[in-house]
Amino acid sequence: MTISSSLNASVAGLSANASRLATISDNIANSSTFGYKRVETDFHSMVIENGAGGYSAGGVRTTDERLIDQRGSLVTTSNPTDLAVRGRGMLPVTTEASLQVQNGDNPMFLATTGSFRTDDQGYLRTSSGLILMGWPAIADGTIPAYPRDAVNGLTPIQINANQFAGEPTTRMDLALNLPATSTEAGATGGAETLSIEYFDNLGKSANLSLDFSPTVPAAGMSNEWTMTISDSASGGAVVGEYTLTFDDTRGAGGTLLDVTATTGGAYDPVEGTIDVAVNGGPLTIGVGTPGSSVGMTQLSDAFAPTSISKNGTSVGSLTSVEVDANGYVRASFDSGINRILYQVPLVDVPNVNGLEAMDRQTYAITPDSGSFFMWDAGDGPTGDLVGYAREESTTDVAGELTNLIQTQRAYSSNAKVIQTVDEMLQETTNIKR
Repeated sequence: MTISSSLNASVAGLSANASRLATISDNIANSSTFGYKRVETDFHSMVIENGAGGYSAGGVRTTDERLIDQRGSLVTTSNPTDLAVRGRGMLPVTTEASLQVQNGDNPMFLATTGSFRTDDQGYLRTSSGLILMGWPAIADGTIPAYPRDAVNGLTPIQINANQFAGEPTTRMDLALNLPATSTEAGATGGAETLSIEYFDNLGKSANLSLDFSPTVPAAGMSNEWTMTISDSASGGAVVGEYTLTFDDTRGAGGTLLDVTATTGGAYDPVEGTIDVAVNGGPLTIGVGTPGSSVGMTQLSDAFAPTSISKNGTSVGSLTSVEVDANGYVRASFDSGINRILYQVPLVDVPNVNGLEAMDRQTYAITPDSGSFFMWDAGDGPTGDLVGYAREESTTDVAGELTNLIQTQRAYSSNAKVIQTVDEMLQETTNIKR
């Protein structure tokens, strides 16, 4: 019985080392595979209850574990949509096959890195057929409150390479100087005119015409102007008329004292703004707060628009797409604007090593991994996203080759034990002769 158990234990040893050799070969074969997580083989002794007067060898068994929680080093690339997770968390992806079925059911798999590029339909996919998923933004670029413990809100990210975008002008700030000499008695200076371009809700160009007419008194100085605002998109209609009064006291001379509305929205002295109803919606114009040197002033004898700033752009064509550290997929247009199209969350589970390994360096949720939760990148326990980067394999070739030598020696030793047991059994058989 003892000799027989020795034979069985050595056979188990051969099988165990063969299993370890398989994981080592897999690790070495994938040493250049981006996102690959090495597999480790553990040995566990098997103990058989011994009877009186003898010992029975139990042998060994193995368990294999993929170390998904290990992270490989990041390497830079030239593709802005090459993504890697720096820290905890994984990217949600789906398969190209699920899109082709077109039943609306896109299973979620997890990956730590991927080289995503737009295909002929605009989907961000890898060469192996994995498609990046995210939460779509609404028209103003904000992300609605999607469920974070379900895949309902996730959709395959699709970029329209021929899309256009523009932003309407909703605010402009004026900083200009009106000539003080035009509001003194006997002044002959006429009105000052200024035209400012803005963009409507459809990205079309329109103009606001601002006319500043001084109030010329019979004696002294009035320090008063009438500002008339006309909108070209409204057929040249007057959308605002305001009386501007400037301070002439020592220390505050030339600053805005008061703004009175005749037509248009009321002046807000706290914000220093007025609202006018241009065609397509209200437009906020910043003219400055009372007593401030920023905004409109009345000094000296020169009309000088010193600064005119505004938001909004004309319609532009898509030029590039990038994913920032917080997972926002941003589209850049040749008009200079950036627009958020999607947000890529990072998926986290309690036991990362409990995930089921799938093809193409992807993983599936299992009962052993626990339920998943989607975090904003850089929030909670998760890390952030790195563009222009890939995660390398976690295989250490030098370490694997060392393990290979050990495995070879252990395999040879077990084979030697089998040979010895065979010789001993042969001696036992020779006793009968």
